[in-house]
Amino acid sequence: MATYLENTYSIVHQDNAADQPTLQELKTQLEKGTDATKVDTMKTVLTIMLNGDSLSGLLMHIIRFVMPSKSKPLKKLLYLYYEVCPKLDAQGKLKQEMILVCNGIRGDLLHPNEYIRGNALRYLCKLREPELIEPLLSSARSCLEHRHAYVRKNAVLAIASIYQTSEALIPDAPDLIMAFITIEADNTCKRNAFAALSMISHQKALEYLNNAFDSIPVADELLQLVELEFIRKDATPNDSNKARYLRLIFDLLEATANTVVYEAASSLTALTSNPVAVKAGATKFIELCIKEADNNVKLIVLDRVDQLRKRNPGVLDDLTMEILRVLSSPDLDVRKKALELALEMISSKNVEEVVMLLKKELTKTVDEQYEKNAEYRQLLIHSIHQCAIKFDEVAASVVDLLMDFIADFNATSAVDVISFVKEVVERFPKLRSTIVERLMSTLSEVRAGKVYRGALWIVGEYSLETNDIREAWKRIRASLGEIPIVASEQRLLEEEPDLANKEQVNGHVKTAEPTGSRKVLADGTYATESALTSESTTKAKLEAVKAAQKPPLRQLILDGDYYLASVLSSTLTKLVMRYSKISKDTGGTNALRAEAMLIMISIIRVGQSQFVKTPIDEDSVDRIMSCVRSLGELGTKKELEEVFLEDTSKAFKAMVQVEDKKRAAKLADEKSKSAIQVDDLLSIRQLAKKASGDGSDEIEADLEKATGGDAAVEDLSSKLSRVVQLTGFSDPVYAEAYVKVHQFDIVLDVLLVNQTTETLQNLSVEFATLGDLKVVERPTTQNLSPHDFQNVQTTIKVSSTDTGVIFGNVVYDGASSTENNVVILNDVHVDIMDYIQPAYCTETKFRTMWTEFEWENKVNINSKAKSLRDFLAHLMACTNMTCLTPEASMKGDCQFLSANLYARSVFGEDALANLSIEQEGEDGPITGFVRIRSRSQGLALSLGSLKGLNKVGGST
Repeated sequence: MATYLENTYSIVHQDNAADQPTLQELKTQLEKGTDATKVDTMKTVLTIMLNGDSLSGLLMHIIRFVMPSKSKPLKKLLYLYYEVCPKLDAQGKLKQEMILVCNGIRGDLLHPNEYIRGNALRYLCKLREPELIEPLLSSARSCLEHRHAYVRKNAVLAIASIYQTSEALIPDAPDLIMAFITIEADNTCKRNAFAALSMISHQKALEYLNNAFDSIPVADELLQLVELEFIRKDATPNDSNKARYLRLIFDLLEATANTVVYEAASSLTALTSNPVAVKAGATKFIELCIKEADNNVKLIVLDRVDQLRKRNPGVLDDLTMEILRVLSSPDLDVRKKALELALEMISSKNVEEVVMLLKKELTKTVDEQYEKNAEYRQLLIHSIHQCAIKFDEVAASVVDLLMDFIADFNATSAVDVISFVKEVVERFPKLRSTIVERLMSTLSEVRAGKVYRGALWIVGEYSLETNDIREAWKRIRASLGEIPIVASEQRLLEEEPDLANKEQVNGHVKTAEPTGSRKVLADGTYATESALTSESTTKAKLEAVKAAQKPPLRQLILDGDYYLASVLSSTLTKLVMRYSKISKDTGGTNALRAEAMLIMISIIRVGQSQFVKTPIDEDSVDRIMSCVRSLGELGTKKELEEVFLEDTSKAFKAMVQVEDKKRAAKLADEKSKSAIQVDDLLSIRQLAKKASGDGSDEIEADLEKATGGDAAVEDLSSKLSRVVQLTGFSDPVYAEAYVKVHQFDIVLDVLLVNQTTETLQNLSVEFATLGDLKVVERPTTQNLSPHDFQNVQTTIKVSSTDTGVIFGNVVYDGASSTENNVVILNDVHVDIMDYIQPAYCTETKFRTMWTEFEWENKVNINSKAKSLRDFLAHLMACTNMTCLTPEASMKGDCQFLSANLYARSVFGEDALANLSIEQEGEDGPITGFVRIRSRSQGLALSLGSLKGLNKVGGST
């Protein structure tokens, strides 16, 4: 890794390569310009050199006209130039000009200004040529005794770097740094000295640590951090010191600096899996999460606690309530992470405390206004739901808790509560009577149609006793108001005072003067009537009647919620059928039956009248009339009773079982990840230190992953499938690219083959993009021998999930200096499927997003797939989407299929899809459409235009 990094530099973007000045222009600017213009010139020079052009003829001009300058910005740019300029000639020997450079650096190392000295010392850390280092060595050593700390802290690192590069030049460097750190008083210098010592001599660093061991807890924060890093590395090979180290780390857990506490907790949990130590480390992590203001830090620390929980199951369960203190954070993502973590750690010991705390948080969402209040409330309801499902003993109190809030919640949260109550009623038969009774008492307070629908379904399914049925009937009638609805509304309309013929005068009502045509009344008297007045009066009365206060269920029906009306009809039918089944009171049954039929017909009539906002739809009329006919045939057809009283409960029971299977599968999957097989290799640290699984090399492992050193070897066939041919086999340069997607970047590994018998000079590959792509790293210029090949890489940044195209060409010098040869490359199309991942969301969230998202792409389907389910499977495979529609809802053979699908991009964009297809006959074509919605237009269009989508089973 060190060898690789020696020759690695940044790539600086050039705005326009065509405007690049010539070598002579650069020389003139350096020769005649002021310090300010020389700064701009040097920046241009560095940009050109970093992008591949060595500008070898410029070195002497820079030595003559830049090196003598006293400008500090120019001096800094000069050292950057020294870092990247070629120091060796074609024969591999040091250039003669570097002697002048060496003299200039020596002068800077002895300069009275500490900034210039420090700058020169920092350059020494990057110098690798012993011939250049040797004359500068004595000057660098003298800087260790400089009065200013800035010089000394850079000098000690320069000495260590020289020792690592060429040990023979300064063999006494460890002793020199050891003597330096012993007498040094500045904390930053001591920190750099210890870091340098640990790099070049582990034994000397250990000797210093032993001498200063007792003073570490009171040392400076910077020194403590670097000593902790050394302890982590030393603890594995030196087991004898581990006990001392652990005692020291326990002391450092009480440090005042948050960074030291974090590193100490990380080191403690990495060095030992003792439950006491793990719990102490986790406690400090949680304290940091509560104290630290940065939300990113909170999320990182919570991730650490989660990793500890997975590695040490059951050890951290006592800290559940501590983790829930993080809910005081205003950020929703942090709260969500804390709730997820707490739910994984919950046990029968602390479940009641957790539920009480969640209840308090839920009350706050009603009384106080948070940012994203609705989303937080849904999170809390979901968490309480999970507690009740896991632990039967709290189910009753949880239901009571949530029922208290039905009237206070908005529609979305209340729907979640009702869905939860439905599941609890099904799972716990003992609680049914109390829940139904409680639910009926809240019917008069409910104002949302969706909530009312769920409540009516529960009442209809689980009112199993005659008393329950009578009570439910009484509550429903009270919430419905006077029946028939049309007659009562008409009477209100007639009783409404004549507002149109009255006007306010000085606070008193004065009857308006009669105007218009004369009319003979029934008793022979005359009256005056105005058509306009009559019409406006009627409208005003009707609006007044509509605006009048009404019972909740009646108001919802008059507002046009006919789906609720059909659910009400079904509920009444169930109640009547169950009453007739369990009661011998024939008269009572007939009375309920007649009243139910009257309510249903009354709903249909009012839906066709002037008193509703929208007229009733045909589907609702059919549904209500089927309930009326079922009641008319009560007792004659047993099949109808089975449909109403048994089939619906069976369907819901099946849905609950499916959810149970999903939870069990998820739990089994998590357990299998952490499970230890009986034939797994045992790691005995005393016998094989390198195989120790104590996690002491976590930092190194993370570093390897970050630098790609730990990347798994990719399957050859999958790698070959990503190779794109860029040129033809007959072109002078053959090129192909291996396209690799890494998080938000696309890496093109391009193979260039010279197919000619001549050397291709200054060969470069130039890429450009269309769409939300940006080339951030350009390949360097190469000289390619006859029939030789070369690999170059380029990195392209992706900023959104959108279609993009990468195109470019290969350019190399021709026979004359003014001639360029160009080979055009094939286009590379970015596959957005690399950025879209299957995801899951609740039905409520899906509906909310479907309503909010404004971009929709409707794709027509005409496919020759064998079956509807095959088409759905192919669609999910080619779009990386998850089917949200439960498997139970799609069972059986049918010529129509409708399903909801969901996916999420790595950029956090949501993609929703609704599939509606049908098949004509058994082997007929599949037709229909897919509606894709997203917040951004690009994602909706990209998913709709997928080549895979258009090839599903031969669709067009």
